[in-house]
Formats: sequence, structure tokens, C-alpha cells
Amino acid sequence: MQNVLWQQMPAFGLNSTDIEVLFSAKQYKQRLLSLIAQATTRIYLTALYLQDDEAGREILTALHEASLANPKMEVKVFVDYHRAQRGLIGASSQEGNAKFYFDFAKEFDSNVQIFGVPVKAKELFGVLHAKGFVFDDTVLYSGASLNNVYLQQEQRYRLDRYFILKQQKLADAMIGFLEQNFVLSDAVPRLDLRPIPRLVEMKAAHKQLVKHLKTFQYENVNSAVDGKIKARLFCGLARRGNQLNRTIKQLFESAQSELILYTPYFNFPAPLLRTLAKKLKQGVKVTIVVGDKTANDFYLPPEEPFSKIGALPYLYETILHRFLERKHQYIESKQLNVYLWKDDNNSFHLKGVSVDKQLHLLTGHNLNPRAWGLDLENGILLADKEGLLQPDLEKEKQQILAHCTQLTSYADVETIDNYPDPVKKILGQAKRVKVDFIIKRFI
Repeated sequence: MQNVLWQQMPAFGLNSTDIEVLFSAKQYKQRLLSLIAQATTRIYLTALYLQDDEAGREILTALHEASLANPKMEVKVFVDYHRAQRGLIGASSQEGNAKFYFDFAKEFDSNVQIFGVPVKAKELFGVLHAKGFVFDDTVLYSGASLNNVYLQQEQRYRLDRYFILKQQKLADAMIGFLEQNFVLSDAVPRLDLRPIPRLVEMKAAHKQLVKHLKTFQYENVNSAVDGKIKARLFCGLARRGNQLNRTIKQLFESAQSELILYTPYFNFPAPLLRTLAKKLKQGVKVTIVVGDKTANDFYLPPEEPFSKIGALPYLYETILHRFLERKHQYIESKQLNVYLWKDDNNSFHLKGVSVDKQLHLLTGHNLNPRAWGLDLENGILLADKEGLLQPDLEKEKQQILAHCTQLTSYADVETIDNYPDPVKKILGQAKRVKVDFIIKRFI
């Protein structure tokens, strides 16, 4: 697998000086604003959402101001169509972020364009989860979206991973994906214009869009001779023929000595669980870093009104408990190392795969069934045979582990007996009517 990735497949070439790792949400925001201000030819932002809050308004203001200062520059933003037209989960009914985009478009009258991508007919069944920002020939890749906590506008933050890659052809390929699939599609409307067409009005175009997305592959130009590190772009939608899923599974299978996994929601798809079990039997050292249930973005503190969505972090924890119980011998031998991340009231949103200190997948893919079969995902695979990125990646890892507790037994994780009564009731009902296995496919 590794030889194929390094030597036979087309890839973008980079040197270690072309790649920068950021280590905090504050750095992410600072660099984002800096790259917007410095761009001269093109800005393309792709995220699940750009929120109508202080940080979101600051980012959108910066985009409009950059466009007004340079009217010939392309400035395009792509967010999920459904997510943009509703309020926050648990909030009262409202128009959503689309009104924010429309109001700013009227106020600034610039060339900024904001598009809504409907991956599925309803948000429950799949969203735009592909990531990546392009500024001229620089890519800022992160699993983070754009709002107060992702950008640490105040004290609270949601930690993610943040990588800057300077490679023109890589940036071109990411923009090519957006232009071919979204800008040219009649199923991807502008959210900063009115009226916004309803999905039923775009039914035929939407069907065609989904068909294209299920078969699309990035154009990976063979420029690897230009650098010692090779980068490849992958995307995927749906379980069948999903190139990104296949790559993730192959990464798991290729591990010979060490496999490092970051995931915010502990719920591996069955194919990955099977491969993980096989690698443990083969003696591969596995490190998994996951957020504590209180660091889950769906977690509701006891003092807040309870809603059903607040049961999700506890459901993830029950899955983790079962996994630890089944793999207890590997935990005891320290071949399997599982860490829970918790830092005050902040949240954890990291994701990624590293294999043998040489292959590193940067992705928004949560390594869960939802990402595996429902959402549109993408990722950048870095093949670093000489380990040139290892100092920065090790620094990133140690900063993450500084807020982690290593689990020594399944007894370190709470069970349903310890949960608040509303959570006990919901999880108990789901198990009794045997719908918990269905729910797990959507989380």
C-alpha cells in the first residue's frame, strides 16, 4: 500500500517548508483573517456553515472588504444548503444564516458569492462535510467550520486540526472540484440572493448533482518530483464506490507498527472496526484520541434544559465502553492506548489518521457511520517517507495529549447507571424497541 501511494499514484509534490501546522483555534482565526487580507486573485471557502455570530460576521465582513478592495478577485463561499436555512439545534424557529448572508450582500454590494450545497434531500440524511479554504495558491485545511467556538472568539473554543499547504496545483484541483460540481450546477443556488429556490424546484438538477458527487475524483496531477512529500486529494459520498472510505480502510490495513486515530465521536463503521481488530492481533500499536462526553458539541450541562439531542454524547460513551471491554487485553498490555480529551468547558473536534509516522490523512471525516455513508467528505493524504513533518505532528500530538486522560480499563468510563434520568430513559427506550442500531448509523 505504502509503495503504491509513494511511487505509482499521481500526487502533488511539496517540501516540508510548504506545510505549516497550526496548534490552536486562535491561530486558526488569526491566519484565516491574514490570508483573506493578503489574497489577490481568488478566495474559495468550503465549510459546513458560516455562522451568524460575532466571529462569523467578522469573517464575512473581511471577505466583503477584500472583494471591494479588489473587485476582480473571485470570492466564493460554499456551505450546506439545509444547515444555512435553519436555526441552531434547540433554538426557536428562525431564518438561519441565509438571512445573514443576504443582509451583508445588500450592505456591502461586493462580488462575494455564497452558495448552498444540498447533498441530500434532508439534512438528517447527509450534509456538505467536505472542507478546505483556498487563498490564491495556498490551502488552509481544517475540519473546523466558522463560528465563535471554532475561532475562539471569546474564551471557549472547539479544538480541531489546522494545516497550511502552499501548492498551486493542489489549490487548482480543490477549486476545480467546486467549480465543476457546485458553481455549474442548477441544484446549488446562491444563498445571498432572493428568492432561494426550494429543493423540490431543483429536483432533477439535484439528482444529477448527487450522481456526479458519487463518482467524482479529484484530478491529482503528478507533480511529486517537485518535493519530497506527496499529497493526494480524495472525496467520497455514499458507501458504494467511496474513494475516501476505501483510502481510509487501506490506511488502516497498511499499518505495520503504529496507527494513530483522532475522532470526536467514538463510533467506528463496521469495516474499520474489523480492520482495527485485525491490526491489534498482528501486534500493531494503536492510539485513539477521542473527546470526553462533556467535550462533545452536543453535550448539555445538567443546569441547562434537557433535549433529546443531549443524549448523543452518552450514546457514544456506551459504544466506547463496549469497545474497551472487548479489547481489555490490549489495553492492559498497552498495545491499545485510548485517551479522553477534556479541557474545562471546551469541545473536541479533531479527526485524522496517521500510519507508521509516514502517512497522514487530513480530513473532516469523523470515522463514523454518518461520514462513511451519508455526508459528502474529502481529505488530503500526505505521504512523508522521510518523516520531515514528524516534529510538528509530534508537537501537535503532545499538545493534544496534555489535556487527555489515558484509559486503563473499561471501568474508567461511566455506564448508563451513572447517567442523568432523562438520558437513562431515552437510551433505555431505544434499546428496548431495538432502534439503537439504526440511530448509530446516523451519528
